Amino acid sequence: MADTGAALHPLAPHYIPFYIPGPDGSDQMFVTVTIIVVIGVFFAGALYFWLHSLPENMAHGMNRAQYQLVAILALIGLFTHENLFWIAALLLAAIQLPNLMGPLNSIAGSLAALAGREYVPDNAGDEDEPHPAHTTPAKDTTTGKEA
Repeated sequence: MADTGAALHPLAPHYIPFYIPGPDGSDQMFVTVTIIVVIGVFFAGALYFWLHSLPENMAHGMNRAQYQLVAILALIGLFTHENLFWIAALLLAAIQLPNLMGPLNSIAGSLAALAGREYVPDNAGDEDEPHPAHTTPAKDTTTGKEA
């Protein structure tokens, strides 16, 4: 305890711990605990938000539709405090969904080539997922040359 200039009572012990308030009303223990609690709450909130963004960070390299679904589930889990949404987002981010449009585009391109038509796949929703262009030039069936 800091010396405040006030004389101690003769019956008071000579050593007084720091957490005993001084005669001026200053309370070091209260100030110390308040600072520790404020810093602890700040770090707990930062940890909470980092933990809720974990599925989005895991799914960042995946395809766009899967990333958006994981982000929506994580956001719903954050706002509703339902752990089931967050766990579903985490599990969805941990697995790689198969590319179902690749084989379907290949089949459509092959059928268009057999029919002698030009096929341009509709990739409106997959800007960041590159697909080979399945364009087949139309051939004249009588001569066998490109039209």
